[in-house]
Amino acid sequence: MDIKFTIRDLSLAAEGQRKIDWVIPRMQVLNKVREEFEKEQSFAGKKVVICLHLEAKTAYLAQVIKAGGAEVTVVASNPLSTQDDVVAALVESGIGAHAWYNASDEEYNAHLQLALDTEPDFIIDDGGDLVSTIHTTRPELLKNVKGGAEETTTGVLRLHSMARDGVLKFPMIAVNDAQCKFLFDNRYGTGQSVWDGIMRTTNLVVAGKTAVVAGYGWCGKGVALRAKGLGAKVIICEINPIKANEALMDGFDVMPMAEAAKYGDFFITVTGNMNVINKEHFHLMKSGAIMCNAGHFDVEVNVAQLKEIAVSERAARTNITEYALPNGHLLYVLAEGRLVNLAAGDGHPAEVMDMTFALQALSLEYVALNYDKLSPQVYQVNTEIDERVAMIKLQSLGLSIDKLTKEQEAYLGSWSAEA
Repeated sequence: MDIKFTIRDLSLAAEGQRKIDWVIPRMQVLNKVREEFEKEQSFAGKKVVICLHLEAKTAYLAQVIKAGGAEVTVVASNPLSTQDDVVAALVESGIGAHAWYNASDEEYNAHLQLALDTEPDFIIDDGGDLVSTIHTTRPELLKNVKGGAEETTTGVLRLHSMARDGVLKFPMIAVNDAQCKFLFDNRYGTGQSVWDGIMRTTNLVVAGKTAVVAGYGWCGKGVALRAKGLGAKVIICEINPIKANEALMDGFDVMPMAEAAKYGDFFITVTGNMNVINKEHFHLMKSGAIMCNAGHFDVEVNVAQLKEIAVSERAARTNITEYALPNGHLLYVLAEGRLVNLAAGDGHPAEVMDMTFALQALSLEYVALNYDKLSPQVYQVNTEIDERVAMIKLQSLGLSIDKLTKEQEAYLGSWSAEA
């Protein structure tokens, strides 16, 4: 098979493979899935394009899909999270790749097109860029694509919007909405990796400072929980009154961003929306305030407006840009407002992504085996798959749980008091 690739440097493959080798023994659920895929060959003769953050854990997912018989091509979902050595290792292992670190917008879009030139049967997407590109600029591929799976909240929202408008042309599994995804990946993975990215980039103490977290979904809950554990005072900004009450009862202050802007030392956006922090907030911030984003796209912190009002900007440190305001205050943005945990770190821990990527692999297999029965809409992850991943995870840790007796099952399943 002729592997096509557009990467920076193939000679980096050995270092990339070392990174992949580190995560493999720590992803026991995915290892179990790989064993099954090698036997069953559910993707034999099929082409799969994977658009995710290209680092070691994603690389292993791609290798697992390949082990199931697929011809796999990867492309980046974020230019600043791409690790060139890992991409080179994938090419060496027989996987097509079109990506490099810090690609321009033009290069990023060109890479998407090159990946789609393979005419995939199935896709794994992160944020909806593959789905959107296929439906807008590559509609000729709609006859080939049989379905896929989506990784993130942002992507799932886009898919639901497309389905609502009647324009989605193939089935997609909302992996993000699986319990084994949002309860662990979104909460514990995001919580740890975001602060890992912030701390390794700034080398500053968190304890005793104020962290403003915009958004109290599962990712926001994780970021706030870890900030509290690190000794920070936490302020939550929300638009949903139910989530705001939840944050309050979890022990956090709740206020609008226009008020929180006065107090924050660290600002982390986790909403998936645009212009969460903008010009009106920049003017209120104290000198030294640090902003970063943990939502999918780089639109939550309005960096363009910050550039407009700043009298100067400079690279203060790797992945830190300093902006001087007319009032003399210095504000800082990490990783250009892109995902701080991936653009300035290694992303979620391997043990967490083990569950998420097992869901991705098994959900994609479900689509591959059932696409002829699925209509073009957004599907939730099959409950059996969700619970199976959780059970394999427990077993890999040497743990077991109780089972209902037949008597207990009958009791729970009956409306009669005599059952």
